[in-house]
Amino acid sequence: MTMPTTDDQAQARCSGGAVALTLHGAPIVSLVCYCDTCQEGSRRIEALPNAPAVREPDSGTAYVSYRKDRVTYAKGASLLEDVTLEQNPKTKRVVASCCNSAILMRFDDARHWVPVYRTRFGPNAPAIQMRICTSFLPKNVVLPNDVPSHRDYPGALVMKLLRSRLAMLFRSA
Repeated sequence: MTMPTTDDQAQARCSGGAVALTLHGAPIVSLVCYCDTCQEGSRRIEALPNAPAVREPDSGTAYVSYRKDRVTYAKGASLLEDVTLEQNPKTKRVVASCCNSAILMRFDDARHWVPVYRTRFGPNAPAIQMRICTSFLPKNVVLPNDVPSHRDYPGALVMKLLRSRLAMLFRSA
């Protein structure tokens, strides 16, 4: 499904189109995560009936992160369901119950960003800027050298998140 994108906003939708997000402004970052919980969460979502693929061919999960104040549920919010990995999780992976498409992640803490599954943007998805937590890669996976790859959470990512938090506090771009 094609997701229309402009300089000011982007659309992310479930595979059936019943759930749609409008994302305002530029994303904080577009990345692929290889941590063990992202791999496990993606495997669980992909195991749901008729769920579309979430993981990249190299086992990573790609996200496009936006400030919380820039995410609008355009339609289908009542169709969203949490997928959790533990009893009392701080992180919830959210799927559209109509088609089991992975939509976004929610955090039960003070994090100011929302990771939206990059697959939900269709062909207009923002380009990947970095790969993180590559220390969790399966042994046989070789990553391309197209973007920086980091064994953990790089300073560049922390700085992007910090700048976005400050911009959010001062209500700027």
